[in-house]
Amino acid sequence: MGRRAGRLANNPFHGKTRYAVKLLVTGGAGYVGSVCAARLVEAGHEVVVVDDLSTGHADAVPDGCRFVEGDLADVAGSLLGEGFDGVLHFAAKSLVGESMQDPAKYWHGNVITSVRLLDAMREHGTPRLVFSSTAATYGEPDVVPIPETAATQPTNTYGATKLAIDYAITSYAAAHGLAAVSLRYFNVAGAHGRFGERHATETHLIPLVLQVALGQREQVQIYGEDWPTEDGTCVRDYIHVTDLADAHLLALDHAKPGEHQIYNLGNGTGFSVRQVIDTCRAVTGHPIPAAVAPRRAGDPAVLIASSEQARVQLGWKPERASLETIVADAWRFTRERHQG
Repeated sequence: MGRRAGRLANNPFHGKTRYAVKLLVTGGAGYVGSVCAARLVEAGHEVVVVDDLSTGHADAVPDGCRFVEGDLADVAGSLLGEGFDGVLHFAAKSLVGESMQDPAKYWHGNVITSVRLLDAMREHGTPRLVFSSTAATYGEPDVVPIPETAATQPTNTYGATKLAIDYAITSYAAAHGLAAVSLRYFNVAGAHGRFGERHATETHLIPLVLQVALGQREQVQIYGEDWPTEDGTCVRDYIHVTDLADAHLLALDHAKPGEHQIYNLGNGTGFSVRQVIDTCRAVTGHPIPAAVAPRRAGDPAVLIASSEQARVQLGWKPERASLETIVADAWRFTRERHQG
């Protein structure tokens, strides 16, 4: 895969003999990308962030990073021509509902852009890739917790585009020696220092509940209370964003030339919608009114990841696994931004 592969073969990204490498973070002005970029800088690496700011924020780019504003499809070739040791690819369109209404935006923005990135990596000998994939590639699973061997049968365009990118990565790894890892994760929450979740269109439960605590909305909706779960509400797997970022650093270290490895990331423990709301009430001290609404079509009752492979092969485990910790960090970030 090019000139840097030998240099990286004996380079531990983690460990006592760490030294700096040069990494490109696509989508590094977004939520997960900014936290990962921050963790890379904290680890001493040289980080370049590229983001078109369509959903990201310029002030979310960590100090110590060089920032390039632009469309990844247009700038990937010129950037990678500078010489990089690896790419962490977060840039993507990610709203499920929008993906069904405007699929072209997702096939072009996610798949075509990613193929152009892969071509630029091949052309310039960039040896390693960590791809931000999603559990949406599995669709409605037959087995829970969901292992990596589960059938991939996405139920929306967003998940289908991410799966298509995974297929492309597999073929590039086999043909060109790319060392690649895809990380499929579920619900990311929490915050890392000044980096946290802030979307113009918010669809995630924890930030929506915290908006009620801030007085930005009157109540939170519970979509169905008659699901086959302990309290009748849907159960989801939540992972702290810092734990997620740390998994990306480990993935860089464990990527192997010519292989495309895929790992699920999650707590391995599910939390129901009512548990999330109750925890938010306890953390914020706000009553947080909730109203029951009809079920949403396509919502599975339970989605929990099996992260056993990541634990065994990457040596990863979530250090901030409690729902209270996740919510408390998200609340601190949300309240500070609101007060600021």
